[in-house]
Amino acid sequence: MSEVKLAVLGGSGAGKSALAVRFLTRRFIGEYASNAECIYTKHICLDGRQIHLEIYDPCSQQGKLSLTDELHWADGFIIVYDISDRASFAFAKALLYRIQESHIGACKKMVESTVFLVGNKQDLCHMREVGWDEGQKLAMDYKCQFGELSAAEHYQEVVAMFTKVLRSIISNLKAKEKRRPSGSKSMAKLINNVFGKRRKSV
Repeated sequence: MSEVKLAVLGGSGAGKSALAVRFLTRRFIGEYASNAECIYTKHICLDGRQIHLEIYDPCSQQGKLSLTDELHWADGFIIVYDISDRASFAFAKALLYRIQESHIGACKKMVESTVFLVGNKQDLCHMREVGWDEGQKLAMDYKCQFGELSAAEHYQEVVAMFTKVLRSIISNLKAKEKRRPSGSKSMAKLINNVFGKRRKSV
């Protein structure tokens, strides 16, 4: 069974938790307590392959850009912004910069992480502050995938987006494992202990 670790990051109120829960349970929940981080765990089957999936949701993340633990822990990232909130778009851009910086800096991974930029709350297009073309351009600038959707209304699109991310991560896993330094397992255990305080199986 493959283990896949995915971090869903973004500004406060962008819909990170809503997207994760929508994918894992089909349910849409509009309001979440934003004062506690958690990891959702679930066994899924993708393309005939069994996967133990862990999704890290930091809940309230505004102002937090160090990402040190997340960058070591995650195999991939979904960066979420609210199309009706330009500040959340600016925060998403800062997160993308931080992830890119890690790939060319001292803590460079041997294989770059899968990154998907998501413009959420498409159902609020009448309040749009960030254009689709702006999201697409930002994704092109940072060489990541891009899409717009609504966690509230577009269940199938949410599933398609997560599936695309998971397939991309899995395709990278073998190369990543081949090049992973021997000390990384102890580091992974350490980080799992840090992140393991609030786990939710769904």
